[in-house]
Amino acid sequence: MTRSVWVKADDAIGDWDDRRARITAALESGVDWVLVDENDVERVRELGDINVAAYRTDGDVTLVDDIDDAEADSNDDGPVAQADAVIVGKGGEGDATIDLPEDFSGSADLSTLRRDGDFDRGAYVRILGKEYERFAETAAEEADHTVVVGEDWTIIPLENLIARIGEETDLVAGVTSAEEAKTAFETLEIGADSVLLDSDDPDEIRKTVEVRDEAERERLDLEYAEVVAVEQAGSADRVCVDTGNLLEHEEGMLVGSMSRGLVFVHAETAESPYVASRPFRVNAGAVHAYVRTPDGGTKYLAELQSGDTVQIVGLEGSTREAIVGRVKIEKRPMFRIALETESGDRIETLLQNAETIKVAAAKGRTAVTDLEAGDEILIYYEDTARHFGEAVEESIIEK
Repeated sequence: MTRSVWVKADDAIGDWDDRRARITAALESGVDWVLVDENDVERVRELGDINVAAYRTDGDVTLVDDIDDAEADSNDDGPVAQADAVIVGKGGEGDATIDLPEDFSGSADLSTLRRDGDFDRGAYVRILGKEYERFAETAAEEADHTVVVGEDWTIIPLENLIARIGEETDLVAGVTSAEEAKTAFETLEIGADSVLLDSDDPDEIRKTVEVRDEAERERLDLEYAEVVAVEQAGSADRVCVDTGNLLEHEEGMLVGSMSRGLVFVHAETAESPYVASRPFRVNAGAVHAYVRTPDGGTKYLAELQSGDTVQIVGLEGSTREAIVGRVKIEKRPMFRIALETESGDRIETLLQNAETIKVAAAKGRTAVTDLEAGDEILIYYEDTARHFGEAVEESIIEK
């Protein structure tokens, strides 16, 4: 599931200066969407590149009534036509400007937004009671995005909506903090697809984006393999991957000569008597080797170039992505490291013969120059073949 963060920036939060400050913080933090009033769409476009959702609040379009004038009005070339998504419900049944009966059992009608165009359709619903839950469910039948905001929020309405409409629409849950966003993404172990954050605090916006990233990240089951042999293998074209991100001391990349078994190689975060630390770098191996990518695929090290993304892995299997800033290929002396997995499979890789290249051994962070037969080092193993980096059900022999 791809998660996203929306930031609420309509006229309810203040004048344009207030809204602009919130939108700018959203842009700088990597937010996916901003939700604004239709007259602000062009202003947002001038601030930066971001998905813009706009309330349609012309007084004619409601979620329930299909009004001919509204359909004709929806074909104009006004600001709302420049939005990536048009959201109805504000100033109508969705925000209780028009009351819903407690025994509501009808259907929400988004037909006024059905026309040729490149924008998504969406509904905004404040969850004020069971009738509004039912209303959100019916709106979701036609909405690309269903934004639900609880006034006195509890988990139960969100659980109900995730269970009932989670697969029909992009469910966007209203939140006021990163902590609430984390709960929304984890509810029922499925979570909302997106969150709509209502906060002026740039730090809260940034933290909510971090929660989104954490919710999307893959977690890997790493295991130890026994070193069978460490042999000098002559010189080869070695690849250093320099990322545009600082790596933590317990992070590295998964690389190897065989796609089914990739070795955890530490980033050069440790100080050395020989060279200064390079906390953005992984000395990853020879040009033929695979490196794991954020989508669960692999690339050859020789294929990497500036602007690509690679997967960064922690010792406990946590993952994140980093941007490749530069790839350095130089001829260097290499070790061939042969390993045997818990299942008895044999895998290998080539790593540079240098004290600065370190792997995660059971005895602790260890330079490849200190590795011996019988040591155990951390790997990621999956019993599958790959074709152009994608896992395939095929018999492929690597040796």
